[in-house]
Amino acid sequence: MTITRKLEFDAGHRIPDHRSQCRNLHGHRYVLEITLRGKVVETEGAPDRGMVMDFADVKSLAMEHIVSRWDHAFIVFEGDTRVREFLQSMPDHKTVVIDRVPTVENLAAIAFETLAQVYDVHYGIDLRLHQVRLYETPNCWADVVRPAE
Repeated sequence: MTITRKLEFDAGHRIPDHRSQCRNLHGHRYVLEITLRGKVVETEGAPDRGMVMDFADVKSLAMEHIVSRWDHAFIVFEGDTRVREFLQSMPDHKTVVIDRVPTVENLAAIAFETLAQVYDVHYGIDLRLHQVRLYETPNCWADVVRPAE
């Protein structure tokens, strides 16, 4: 059984070597879809009985580990030193520095890597993060899917 929870956030980024407008500072309304695979909890009296995982818990963990950190932040590649210096010149600016260029593909991969450590270890019955889909625009997104085991 799979379940999916959708969350939204706003963030800025730039693709330093892009040949078009994405090399400029800009932002997106991102949509993050988290798909979990697991068995339905059948334990009598359990608050999540009949569920793979309570959607409120899916949301809470995603908010803690990804969404709250990235929402209304500027996500910048650590190698983009001029932009990093510019952002550091603004007191209390919410900046997230990452180890790769902040394309939607790389952000989806970071989200998957981060959330897999959370969902796979601590919750549900045979619960595994199955897929992360991150929309950069309504028409453009990246999927990271766990390979078949």
